[in-house]
Amino acid sequence: MPIHFGTDGWRAVIGEEFTFDNVRRVAQAIAEYILETAPAPAAPVVIGFDTRFLSDRFAVAVAEVLAGNALRVILSRADCPTPVVSYAVRASDACAGIMLTASHNPPRYSGIKLKSSDGASASARVTRRVEEKLRAPRYAAPRQRAYADALKAGAITRANFFPLYLKHIQTLVDMQVIGQAQWRVVVDPMYGAGRGYLRSILTAAGCEVLEIRGEMNPGFGGIHPEPIEKYLSALVAAVRDHHSDIGLATDGDADRIGAVDDAGNFIDPHFIFALTLRYLLQARQLRGAVVKTISTTQMINLLAEKYALELHETPVGFNHIADLMQDNDVLMGGEESGGITMRGHVPMGDGILMGLLLMEMMSHYRRGLRDLVSDLRAELGAFYYARRDLRTEPFSKAELVQRLKDDAPATLAGLKLVSINDRDGVKYLFDDSSWLLIRPSGTEPVLRVYSEARSPQLVQELLTQGVALSDALRNGEK
Repeated sequence: MPIHFGTDGWRAVIGEEFTFDNVRRVAQAIAEYILETAPAPAAPVVIGFDTRFLSDRFAVAVAEVLAGNALRVILSRADCPTPVVSYAVRASDACAGIMLTASHNPPRYSGIKLKSSDGASASARVTRRVEEKLRAPRYAAPRQRAYADALKAGAITRANFFPLYLKHIQTLVDMQVIGQAQWRVVVDPMYGAGRGYLRSILTAAGCEVLEIRGEMNPGFGGIHPEPIEKYLSALVAAVRDHHSDIGLATDGDADRIGAVDDAGNFIDPHFIFALTLRYLLQARQLRGAVVKTISTTQMINLLAEKYALELHETPVGFNHIADLMQDNDVLMGGEESGGITMRGHVPMGDGILMGLLLMEMMSHYRRGLRDLVSDLRAELGAFYYARRDLRTEPFSKAELVQRLKDDAPATLAGLKLVSINDRDGVKYLFDDSSWLLIRPSGTEPVLRVYSEARSPQLVQELLTQGVALSDALRNGEK
């Protein structure tokens, strides 16, 4: 099976496709790309890794290949979050970054994320070039330099990236305001690379912090390290048991955020994005454009309209957000999966930063997350969200999208259709700001159906009708 980079890197099952031989092949292709594009002598390459099985050894293997190609390497001393590695790339004037992680995927997966010199995910153009090199005939093994020899010669150096990251984060978050409130916080890194980060930052600020699931566990306790409601029962229980004010969760490489209020209610990334945007606009008096993916809450649209902000809506994938953030004055960018960032930071999602901004917001208003969500609902109206992923037989994605546009219903679930967005799949927007998105996966025979509406019942009704409509059109029915 050919190695393919998706929207945020290459991922595969450990021991099947994700092997040391294939990792070295990918590292060689990346080294060749860097050498053909970077001035000589090339700037260093930053490498980090998460807590997955053999992740540290895979990182060493990548470092040996880069060193074997006469590239200088700065390798993390220990597992660390992807946003920390991304900032280290920028702070070290590196030419690229490589992160060994499969992010929120199940524990049997590992992966490689390639970062550009500004810390963003490498563009599709770059990853296509790396894939071309992987497909080229090879008559020799990847060039390698033994780790011990490269370390002794200074071709590989080890570094702790946390101090650089912390100094930078303190320019984006008011830690003094957080400390004045003395919140009781539960942090849940879900056994991932975010372990210790929020705990140490918030403890130093004066909060009372309990960290759960922070020990090394490459199997992630048998769950997916994704901060969504179905995997956060341990966080909910800890918040209730310890009478805490908030619970914060990050995914396997800490580029995504999830939260729980003091009553144990899950607060999804749609609300985290909307609450933080409103806070930056109201309390900090900041301005700028906003970028969201097509599957992200309509609350962002309503806030952009209220505050007269330029709004960009992109296809799914943070790479699209990053592209716009690099070329425009963007205050915030985010997606429904919990990857969110702000101006002044690296153009990628950062669960640690977003957790700290939630704490600053609560501290500024002296109110808990539950009250702030209630305020937002009072201002914008109630919004509820859900998604269904349907595995299907292979089908023509282009034909389905065309038929969804051509045969669009005038109403669904009693709501009047007012516009259609075909930027990524087909999104029906209704007259009360509810919406339904039917989006074929770009990499597998999966149909993703998303909806946001004014009640949980209406969300489920829209999802059900959306699934029925897509099934009928895929089967050639009218």
